[in-house]
Amino acid sequence: MTEALAWLRKALRVAIFGAWLLFVTATAPVFAQAGTVILTPDGAPDYGVWEQIVERGQTTLAQELATTEDLNTLRADLAVWREAFLERQSVNQARIATTRDQITTLGPPPGEGEVEAEDIASRRAELELQLDEFTAPVRRAEAAFSEADGVIREIDAELRARQANQILRLDPTPLNPVVWGEASSFLGTVSNVVSGEVARNFNSTLRRRNIYNNLPLIGVLLVVGLLLLLRASNWVERGISMLRDRADGARAEGTSASPGLRVATFVASLVALGVPGLGLFALFTALNLIGLDGQTGAEILWAGFAIAGAYLLSRWLSQQLFPLRSPPMPLLNISIAQAKEGRLHTIILSMLVAFGATLDQVGNTAPVAESMTPAARAVLLFPVTLMSGVMLFRLGKILLLGARLPVTSSTGAGHDDTDLPRPGSSGRVTRLLSRACLAVAVIGPVLAALGYATAGLSLVTATFLTFALFGVVVVLQRLSRDIYAMFFGDEAAQNGLIPVLASFALSLCSLPFLALIWGARTADLREVWTVASTGVQFGGNRISPTDFLTFVIVFVLLYSMTRLFQGTLKTQILPKTKLDTGGRNALVAGTGYVGIFLAAILAITSAGIDLSNLAIVAGALSVGIGFGLQTIVSNFVSGIILLIERPISEGDWIEVGGTMGVVKGISVRSTRVETFDRTDVIVPNADLISGAVTNWTKGNLNGRLIVPIGVAYGTDTKKVEKILQEIAMDATSVIVTPPPGVFFVGFGTDSLDFEIRAILRDVNYMLSTRSEINHEINRRFVEEGIEIPYAQRDVWLRNPETLARAPSAPSGVAQSSPPGGQHLSASDLDGDGPE
Repeated sequence: MTEALAWLRKALRVAIFGAWLLFVTATAPVFAQAGTVILTPDGAPDYGVWEQIVERGQTTLAQELATTEDLNTLRADLAVWREAFLERQSVNQARIATTRDQITTLGPPPGEGEVEAEDIASRRAELELQLDEFTAPVRRAEAAFSEADGVIREIDAELRARQANQILRLDPTPLNPVVWGEASSFLGTVSNVVSGEVARNFNSTLRRRNIYNNLPLIGVLLVVGLLLLLRASNWVERGISMLRDRADGARAEGTSASPGLRVATFVASLVALGVPGLGLFALFTALNLIGLDGQTGAEILWAGFAIAGAYLLSRWLSQQLFPLRSPPMPLLNISIAQAKEGRLHTIILSMLVAFGATLDQVGNTAPVAESMTPAARAVLLFPVTLMSGVMLFRLGKILLLGARLPVTSSTGAGHDDTDLPRPGSSGRVTRLLSRACLAVAVIGPVLAALGYATAGLSLVTATFLTFALFGVVVVLQRLSRDIYAMFFGDEAAQNGLIPVLASFALSLCSLPFLALIWGARTADLREVWTVASTGVQFGGNRISPTDFLTFVIVFVLLYSMTRLFQGTLKTQILPKTKLDTGGRNALVAGTGYVGIFLAAILAITSAGIDLSNLAIVAGALSVGIGFGLQTIVSNFVSGIILLIERPISEGDWIEVGGTMGVVKGISVRSTRVETFDRTDVIVPNADLISGAVTNWTKGNLNGRLIVPIGVAYGTDTKKVEKILQEIAMDATSVIVTPPPGVFFVGFGTDSLDFEIRAILRDVNYMLSTRSEINHEINRRFVEEGIEIPYAQRDVWLRNPETLARAPSAPSGVAQSSPPGGQHLSASDLDGDGPE
């Protein structure tokens, strides 16, 4: 099992790398640009050729008959030249900077009426002439860049207008029976053209010879294709069923399927998708080798291949979104019957979308283009739009139902509560998408019925593709969480920071595809990429995403090196020195602050940001910080002082502001003190610097203990002193040098007062030592018959004669009397006093 898991992990690494490579290969055409820049011998763009291209572009824009393809080609050429002009703007930067520094060194130019030294003036003129020579190519490139950018914006505006006109074009309504004949005529024309192409190619001797020559290969491709389509997929499905049986066994034992099992099931589903896809490709290649189709037949064959491919992709996606068994974990809270219905609607809708997308390609072929009238197109697209609307409406109902409360097993759900998705942002997106599906399912067919065939079909198609894209993103997000949990072996890791960041990255990667679905052109994406690559002007610097990425990479690397050096310093180097714990912690923390500061400076410098241009901004910000964040800045500076001076260190026993405890951590803003009640108190660093702080363990752990004790009047004081001295000397934590002292400190109201004063080895044991001494005092006083007196109180009776006349008064109750009453002690009230 361990070897299989290791093999699976290796296979996953290869699969992830292959998926990344496939993504880059698939999206490369989006960012690729056509055209070539003509360069002069010195490496500069040929501005003569550029002027001709600009003139051609302006002429093309002025001609209303220019095709969309011509405009796209022209735009691609202009974009390549614009990129060259952007790169040209960075030429001679080092020379320009050096020359400007030299001019600055000469000082400011002389003012009016001032005379400058002849050699300085000649040198200044020479440097300014050199500066003009160095900056001339840059200025020329900047002007050409602005010119190219302006023409590109004009072309984009024209293309967007044409695209909007195409979508909003009003065709004859397909509900009018008069135009149905045009659609029938188009289908008849297509049938006649295809049959004629097949017959003509079959009667061609050259075609037949090619078929005979390729017959073995054609036969192999047909057999392999049919085998992969009809049988191989069943073999893969058996493997998936075995994995799902294991998942069911785990569920029967009361546990959910492991992340590794879910990942294995996902990989098997990809194999189940790829095997029939290879078979379909083999059949398509075999039919092409037969070569009986012509131009129209080839387009029809490609349309069939696209529809079959859409079936395979939609079946795989529907299995992931609407699973009948687990794994994978269900994304919607629906029953098995509803999941089957969702699968069916997804597959049919994808095939309808593929048919609608390929219909125009077939109709635009030369042999049948004339018969593809707007009326025929509207009639042929209306059933597709209407059926797509019905399927989309049913799919929206299922999505809306699945985004609501969980379905329990009693209602027929195929999953228990442990597998149900928890409510969150995906649930809100699902509800929003389901409502959009319901609305578009009605609006799209209505628009098609009114004659807006392109708008109706485009709206339904874009909505379904948005649903498919959202489903793919959710499936990949689930896969990323399972992979992370599989490698780290913790189900709870699925909700960690790294899976969340991976999910966010997948969502960002889906935005270009979402833009393409809703009408954006690849040129628009290239334009966004160009603007992002160009960056924004900030002061005297142009900051681009590449600069930002450079900053992040350099900062992360240097910060990681700082943390690594801190760990080595803390665990390997400092423990071998004579520094105490507080000093070691202060040194490690200071190293971290210095490392972070240097990492930020070096990262900014590596990104090409000139800090000198930000000095004014930094000065203004410092004023705002001084006024608005003065408390935070004060605490920060106090934290630095604490780390340098170290009046307190980690592990010290301190008392500040009525809080007593042990210092557990010193940060740049505050200090964490753990009290003896095991609670944490966050003390601002400014209070530790500006206020009075008692540090019980600063320098050493020695501390003085004072134990007060009182004995009854009449006790032999020398004997008490001797006993207390012996008790103090025998205490565990009391040091003998200097020896403890016993002092007769005074005559109290009720007792003779003594104090034991002793120095402890460790002041942290003050309370336990006090308890030990008190126990011993009590034991020795009992043995020696020494009395520890109770508190005595005197009572003054101002009217004793009244008490004598009122015997019924309760004993001990004092009544008011005139001044000059008699003084009675407590013993008098017990019967020994005067009558």
